[in-house]
Amino acid sequence: MIPILPGLLSIILYLAASSLLVMRLARGGALFTCQRRQILTVSAGAIIIHAAFLYPLILQSGGLNLGFFYAASLITLTTALLLALADLFQPVDNLGIGVFPIAALSIGLLLVYPNEHMITDASSWQLDSHILLSLLAYSILGLAVVQAILLAIQDRHLHNRQPGGFIRALPPLAVMETLLFQMIAAGFVLLTLALVTGALFLEDIFAQHLVHKTVLSIVAWFVFAILLWGRWRFGWRGRTAIRWTIGGFIFLMLAYLGSKFVLELVLKR
Repeated sequence: MIPILPGLLSIILYLAASSLLVMRLARGGALFTCQRRQILTVSAGAIIIHAAFLYPLILQSGGLNLGFFYAASLITLTTALLLALADLFQPVDNLGIGVFPIAALSIGLLLVYPNEHMITDASSWQLDSHILLSLLAYSILGLAVVQAILLAIQDRHLHNRQPGGFIRALPPLAVMETLLFQMIAAGFVLLTLALVTGALFLEDIFAQHLVHKTVLSIVAWFVFAILLWGRWRFGWRGRTAIRWTIGGFIFLMLAYLGSKFVLELVLKR
């Protein structure tokens, strides 16, 4: 039975942290130390409770439960955790405006639609490493997409000569682009490792139930590879980088969550 109270509490804290960040942007980025501490405390509480809520639901005696909504919630948890850790070193806290509500939504959907899908050979370290690398790749590239969306909004406002309070709260455009490509590069390395471990440790990555996931993941890998090459060779930036980032992530999400949605919720396999 899924414990409802911790899930609801985590949802409330995620939404509260996101609301505090929105209020910060509305003020043009003015944030006192006590307010920053408040945001960090609320978001950390949401992440800790989310982890405590999800851990016993996924790690079960029979293996890993990676049903569609369990997997989606695990990805959003990993994304939120990576965001919190990255914020210690880089000015990326504004990404919580997009990440935290999505994490809250994933918990809500899990509470409403608790579909289970057990992976019985989850004790294999090979499979564990593949799953971990995949989760990290999806999460970091997910952060890159949120960063790309903020960058698009910032670019649009600056081109329209409307540097309002929201824009003043963001780092300079050059810094935003640098952070975007740092995330993409890190996610690309992890995605490469995830594909390599899948090829090495899974019996047949082109088996009927895996072929869409494999093909779409490879397409996403090529999209990000071309984007990074274009940045290095031609200095791609701005709207070009934003479009390629969003496009690559769409392929990646179709590869994993899209295929799981069809197999588990539509075809009931």
